[in-house]
Amino acid sequence: MVTAKTSEKQPAKDTSTTPSMKFLNIETKWLVLLAIGLGTFMSALDASIVNAILPVLADIFHTGVASIEWVVTVYLLVVSGLLLTVGRLGDLHGNKKTYITGFFIFLIGSLSAGFSPSEAYLIGSRGLQAIGAAMLFANAPAILTKVFPAIQRGQALGLQGTMTYLGLSTGPFLGGWLADHLSWHFVFFINVPIGLFAIWLSLKVIPNDRPEKSREPFDLAGALTFMIGLTTLLFALNKGESLGWTSLPILSMMVTSFLILSLFIWIEGHVKTPMLDLSLFKRKIFAISTVSPILNYMCIYSVLFLMPFYLIHGRGLSASHAGLILTAQPIVMALTAPFSGSLSDRVGSRLLTTLGMLILAAGLFLLGNASSQTHLGIIVVGLAISGLGVGLFVSPNNSSLMGDAPRNRQGIASGILALGRNVGMVLGIGLTGAIFTTYLNLGNPKDPVIIIHAFDMGLRFACGLALLAAVITSLRGNDHPSKKESV
Repeated sequence: MVTAKTSEKQPAKDTSTTPSMKFLNIETKWLVLLAIGLGTFMSALDASIVNAILPVLADIFHTGVASIEWVVTVYLLVVSGLLLTVGRLGDLHGNKKTYITGFFIFLIGSLSAGFSPSEAYLIGSRGLQAIGAAMLFANAPAILTKVFPAIQRGQALGLQGTMTYLGLSTGPFLGGWLADHLSWHFVFFINVPIGLFAIWLSLKVIPNDRPEKSREPFDLAGALTFMIGLTTLLFALNKGESLGWTSLPILSMMVTSFLILSLFIWIEGHVKTPMLDLSLFKRKIFAISTVSPILNYMCIYSVLFLMPFYLIHGRGLSASHAGLILTAQPIVMALTAPFSGSLSDRVGSRLLTTLGMLILAAGLFLLGNASSQTHLGIIVVGLAISGLGVGLFVSPNNSSLMGDAPRNRQGIASGILALGRNVGMVLGIGLTGAIFTTYLNLGNPKDPVIIIHAFDMGLRFACGLALLAAVITSLRGNDHPSKKESV
């Protein structure tokens, strides 16, 4: 057809409707990256900005910590439970359509949260936000993978990673500033102008991707069993520390989640059009690129969870001073991610991901041997080393995973990528939190010496996870992008 020829010669005009998304000019590619980056920044910002105002919200709604935690917990549970579902919807109905729909839902949820008259209303609004955020998380890498050629894929995903880290590092400071100088409402309202501009830009520059002509039916049974099973598991991990890991409710939820997720795997192996294509995990690179980031994010969130206890309760620093020290990690991650992504386009991902996890292990080892006398400069160096390792790992690994997935499975691959991040976060907090509280209970939980010892034990465990991840990721094999283009 004539359109197939002209699309290569006039990319600036005609490819916005080209299904393959392959023939974009240079300017359009980077505008697409900007549109995706804004969504990534906003989602990451919202994930971190709310944590900073939880004490404020508890005072405003006259509630306790255990209750107000649901403002964060419901967001995590809904996002995690929906990632594979909305990733699959992106494959079936178009990643652009699903992505922009997610933006609209996220903004509606943000407005609703900002106008919340009660704690229950706010928690419900956060659940609505999470539905939109899942649609953004699960489809953003798929759009970038289709727009950028393999030789630039790592660079694009690395720059997207930078926006994630900028959102995470900006959130706590911005949330506190908005709550102090304006109102807690603006912590949610700030999403609206950013989101409206990003929606307008996305509509203008992201090419329309059309699903396959032979439309596959949606796997509703798989979607429901996965969402229920994973949400039950994550809830059990989230509440294990407070309810007791051997308590009847936690054990019951663990067993229930295992049975439901086992049913999900059985369903996916017996339906014609599964939500999760299990054959993807027969691909060595894809499988390793899925497992290793779970361990990586377990390490990241072990640091994010435990470090404030060390700095504030163990060393007696103020919250603002501790927050300033903690920015060392995400800043180095943000600076490193684009560099490692670009480098992986030339040398592949195996060397960079393995080196990244070894450097992360070194940073965790340094932090895991801290004492009450350790100079705070050493702590900053340890956080920076950890950030360097994470920055070296994430972009090449993401590029490797997305590059190994077939083009008609990019949405579900994006969902798996985002799911690994969320599961790693929950497991990291759950497991290191259990180690931390176990050692705390061996003595006086308010004794700084006991707190620092428990902190060290938690991070030494995370160091072991990083070493395990280094071994696993070194086995991925050759995935040099110049030798292989995803089909």
